[in-house]
Amino acid sequence: MSGQPQLFRDPEPSVMDASDSGRASAKKATPVWLQRLSLFVLVLFCVYLGVLVMVLPWWPRIWDHNMLISAHPAIAAILRNGAVRGIISGFGLLDIWIGISEAVHYRDYRG
Repeated sequence: MSGQPQLFRDPEPSVMDASDSGRASAKKATPVWLQRLSLFVLVLFCVYLGVLVMVLPWWPRIWDHNMLISAHPAIAAILRNGAVRGIISGFGLLDIWIGISEAVHYRDYRG
């Protein structure tokens, strides 16, 4: 055998103690208040980002006079098209829908 250390455990199953199996099944789930707080943050983030993505393409001061977009004339011509702006706004509506759907279909997990 070479001098390298063993990377994996032996394939033989080990016998668990009765007290170890009781501890393994008694693992607690995430507290309900933390689940609800994470849901609130997710919904708030989705709605905020959705409104931002929905409104920004129609805000000329931000969208039309953007230095990053203006540096590339071919991309600027595409992004100033009304249909492309509508598609991007649609992604914003989709993001809002995802946030609201997460809130409506929420269930507490009590392990």
